[in-house]
Amino acid sequence: MKANLLNKLAFLFVPLLALAACGEEPAAEVAQTQVATPEPTPALPAPDEALFTQLYAETCPEAEPVSTAVCRRAGIGSDEVFCEYGLGEDEYRRNDATLTPGDEQWTLADPENVCAS
Repeated sequence: MKANLLNKLAFLFVPLLALAACGEEPAAEVAQTQVATPEPTPALPAPDEALFTQLYAETCPEAEPVSTAVCRRAGIGSDEVFCEYGLGEDEYRRNDATLTPGDEQWTLADPENVCAS
């Protein structure tokens, strides 16, 4: 009977001792790593109708003026902007051009073909 009682007590105390021993271990230290943060690049303003009209007039001075224009990103994460525009008295956007970021300003990607339209 004494052995049976000792077995029961041992059965109760062994898990408690194991739990107590687990609490004594120091926590693993997390290694500090330095992460290089990229320097923010100044973002160009989103091209709108006024900006595209001005850029087109500067690039193609002999062409008809832009009457309407809509610009949007060429795709998610793309630096290029795709613009559709109309010239003169045309109310429809029948022409298109691609803008690329240049030296702190937008530039036409293919000015020869854009001005020829």
